Amino acid sequence: MLIYDKIYGEFDITGVVEELILSEPVQRLKEIHQGGASYLINKEWNVTRFEHSVGVMLLIKKLGGSVEEQIAGLLHDVSHTAFSHVVDYVFDKSNEDYHEDIYETVISESSLPRILAKHGYDYREILLDETKWTILEQSAPELCADRVDYTLRDMYSYGYISLAETQRFLQDIVVINGKIHLQHIEVAEWFVETYYKEVIDFFMNPLGIYGGDRLAKVLKQALNKKIITKDDFLTTDDQLLHKIKASNDQEVVSLLGQIHPDVEVEVNEQEYDIHQKNKIRLINPSIWINNKFVSASDLSNYVKEMNEVALFKAEIGMYVKLVKS
Repeated sequence: MLIYDKIYGEFDITGVVEELILSEPVQRLKEIHQGGASYLINKEWNVTRFEHSVGVMLLIKKLGGSVEEQIAGLLHDVSHTAFSHVVDYVFDKSNEDYHEDIYETVISESSLPRILAKHGYDYREILLDETKWTILEQSAPELCADRVDYTLRDMYSYGYISLAETQRFLQDIVVINGKIHLQHIEVAEWFVETYYKEVIDFFMNPLGIYGGDRLAKVLKQALNKKIITKDDFLTTDDQLLHKIKASNDQEVVSLLGQIHPDVEVEVNEQEYDIHQKNKIRLINPSIWINNKFVSASDLSNYVKEMNEVALFKAEIGMYVKLVKS
């Protein structure tokens, strides 16, 4: 199976990875938007969990990761619910980890263990201990395939960065002891700047925050009224919306109708309708220079300053006032 990815190019995928991509649990991710409710506000914000999951797998492959690590990368987000992280606000998960809480259950009750076993793999050895996959996951503020892909994918898809810039960054990556590092401080500065466009300018975009807040309220009400159940979150964005609309519950459907592209909001710390703090996300890549690792912030005051500003903004959160509903 040939796969063409807009960031990483063309790859020939066969065997277990091909079968996993074609499986229902992974195909479902085509209908799960990465930005939660954002696409209901702006139809251009439409990157999916499927694109990201395949992208992570391809990046791991490109960097020389094993088939097992590629599998872990492909399936790392398979338990994401409809509307992704919006569910964390429904269930008050401040660490934005509801999908992690249900990961093992979702995996074990799906077709994935059978597919893996068919190819000689035990799903428990590959999927239930991500610490062994050091290209895929690293604790912040280090780089990892997951963090790199969603940053490049979103920012390229939404016009913040060019393909040439992404290629220059990818060419600068070096994998040492199974971990992603960079070789030039200029490239690190570019990525840190790009990453904060993602987590500050996009994740904390006032329109996106409005959409997520309203949708979380819709989903909470729909749950309380038994219009939907927890199991419905493991369907797709459109299926969940259809079930809510089909209920004809005037209160819930009216609230859902407040989420649309013509909404206007502004940042207003004095008079606000929504105050939201997202999970704090910081980045400080390690640079391989003169045969040793050095944190980017130790080489660049610009990186240090960007981290300080990002931490300050994350701790304050975003104050959003509705101007036009």
